[in-house]
Amino acid sequence: MSLPLPAARPASSWYAHASVNTAARWLSAAENILLSSFFGLLVLLPLAEIALRSTLGIGIQGVASLSQNLTLIVGMLGAAVAARENRLLAFSATTLLQGRFAGIARLCAAAVAATASALLCIASIEFVALERAGGVALAYEIPVWLIQSFIPIGFGLIAVRLLWMASEHSWDRTSASLLAAALIAIALFAPLDSDYALPAGVSILIAAALFGAPLFAVIGGVALLLLWSVGVPLASVAVDHYGLTSNPTLPAIPLFTLAGYFLAESGAPKRLIEVFDAVFGRFRGGAAVVTVLASTFFTAFTGASGVTILALGGLTMPLLLAAGFHRRAALGLVTGGGLPGVLLFPALPLILYAIVAKTSIESMFLGGLMPMLLMLTITLWWGLRQHDSRSGARQPLDRRRIARALWAAKWELALPVVPITLMLGGLATPVEAAAATALYAFITAAVIHRDIKSYPDVPRIMSECGLLVGGILLILGVALALTNFLVDAQVPDQAVEWVKGRIESPWVFLLYLNLVLLAVGCVMDIFSAIVVIAPLVVPIGLAYGVHPVHLGIIFLANLELGYLTPPIGINLFFASYRFERPITEVCRSVAPLFLALCAGILAVTYIPWLSTGLLTILH
Repeated sequence: MSLPLPAARPASSWYAHASVNTAARWLSAAENILLSSFFGLLVLLPLAEIALRSTLGIGIQGVASLSQNLTLIVGMLGAAVAARENRLLAFSATTLLQGRFAGIARLCAAAVAATASALLCIASIEFVALERAGGVALAYEIPVWLIQSFIPIGFGLIAVRLLWMASEHSWDRTSASLLAAALIAIALFAPLDSDYALPAGVSILIAAALFGAPLFAVIGGVALLLLWSVGVPLASVAVDHYGLTSNPTLPAIPLFTLAGYFLAESGAPKRLIEVFDAVFGRFRGGAAVVTVLASTFFTAFTGASGVTILALGGLTMPLLLAAGFHRRAALGLVTGGGLPGVLLFPALPLILYAIVAKTSIESMFLGGLMPMLLMLTITLWWGLRQHDSRSGARQPLDRRRIARALWAAKWELALPVVPITLMLGGLATPVEAAAATALYAFITAAVIHRDIKSYPDVPRIMSECGLLVGGILLILGVALALTNFLVDAQVPDQAVEWVKGRIESPWVFLLYLNLVLLAVGCVMDIFSAIVVIAPLVVPIGLAYGVHPVHLGIIFLANLELGYLTPPIGINLFFASYRFERPITEVCRSVAPLFLALCAGILAVTYIPWLSTGLLTILH
C-alpha cells in the first residue's frame, strides 16, 4: 500500500508550488504582451514613414535606426520566450545514449548552455555600462543604453530557463544549477592556461551540442573562449551582437515572417487549396499539381517546408488519396512538395542569406526565380508520374467553381504583389515593403475574412512569430562575434588557400560543396546553417569565381534538400509525426523525389545562367 503523494506534501510546500506556478503564468503573460507591443510598433513605424512621406513630404527622424533597434528588442524578447517554451534552435541529430545516461547528458548540456548564456549576460552588462557612461542617444533623445539593456536581460532570462527546463525534478535542476555555477566560477576566476583550456572548452561545447544544447550557446561559448584566449575583453561579444542593428534590411526578417504567420493561422490554406483544386483538380493527376503549387506558395511565406507539412498535410493528403494516388506516393509528395518555395521571395531563408552574405535582397529574389521554376517543374513531373492513369476520369470544366474559388481567395493570391510591386517599383525600401505585407496579411485575416480575432489571436500569433525570429537573431548575433574574430584571425583567407591548394577546378569544388551542404542540411535547420556556414563558404566561392547570387542559390537549394535526406532529414520527422507513419516508410516514399531533385540541384550548380540570367537581362 502507498500513500498519495499530495497528502504527504506539507501545506507550506503546496502553497509555495502554487505561488511559483502563478508567478510563472503572470511573467509569461507579461512577456507575451511586451513582445507583441514592440512587434506591433515595429510594424507601424515603417508604415507611418510611408504615410508621412507620401502625404506631407516629411519623414520620421532616424526611422531606420529606430526600426533596427526595435528588431533587436523583439529578437531578445522572442529568444527569452523560446527558452521559456524550450524551443531554442539546436542540432536535429538524435542522441545515441538512452535511459539514465541520456538524462545525465541532457542535464550537463543544459548546465553548459546556461553557463555560456550567463557569461554572455555578464559580458553584455559590461558593454551596457560602458555605453551608459558614453551618453549616446538615438532619435528623440532615446538613450542607446536603454535599448542595449535588453541584451543582458534576454541572456539572463535564457540562462535561468535553460536550467529550469533541464528537468521536471527539483533535485536535477539544483544539480544542473550547481554545475553551471561551478563552470561560471572557473571561467571568471580560475587562472587557466589557454594552451589546454581552449581545446577542452570547445570539446565540452561540442559535446553539449550533441546532447541538445541550443546552437546559440555553442557558438557564443566558442566566441567567448576564443576572445578570452587572446586577451580581448568579453564585452566585445555584446558589441558585435548589438552590431546587428547596423544592417538596414534586418527588420525585414521579422516583418515578412509575421505576414507568413498571419497567413498560416487564418483560413488561407483552405482557400488556396480550393483555388488550385478548382483549376487543376479536374485533370488526371491534377491533385499532384494542387499539392505542389499550394505547398510552394505556402512555404514562400512561412519560410519552412516543415511548417507547410503540418499546415497543409491534413488537406492535401486526403485530396491525393481520393484522386487515386498510392499512399506511399502521396506521402512523398506531401513531404517534399514545398521545397521549391524556399527559393521564392519573400521566403525567410532567402532574406536571411542575403543579409549574412551581404548580397542585395532584390538580387537574391531574381536569382531564385528560374531555379525555383526548375525545381517546381521536377516536383510536378515526379508527382504526375505517380498517378494511376486508370483511376478517375477527367472532370468537365466548372467555371462557376473556379470563379467562386478565385473570388474567395483573391486577397491571399494578391499578397505577393504587395512586396514585389513596392520593392521593384522603387516605392518602398525592403523594410517598408515587409511592413506593408504584414499589415496586408493582418487585414486579410482579421478584418476581411475574420479568421482570427484581434484578441487573443493577434498577440498569440505575434508571440509565436517572435519566438522563431528571436531564436534566429540570437544565433545571428553571437555568430557575428565569432565571424568577426575569425576574420581578424584571417581564418577565411587561410581556408581559401587550403581549399584552393587541394582543389583546382571550380566544378570539382562545387560538387564537394553540394555534398557538404547536404550533410549540413541533415543535422542543422536551414536558418542556423545559413548563419554559421555561409560566412565561411562565401569567401571560398568568390575565390573560385562563383557569382555571389549563384552561390547563394546553390547554398539554399542544398540545405532545403537536406531536409529530405534519409535517415535524419527534419522534414521526414515532420511527416512521420503528422501522418503517424514509421520514419522508414517516409524515407522510402520520398527517396525517388529526393533523387529527382538532386538532378535539379546539379543543373542549378553547373548552369550558372539559371541563377544569374535574369540579373544580366535586367541590369
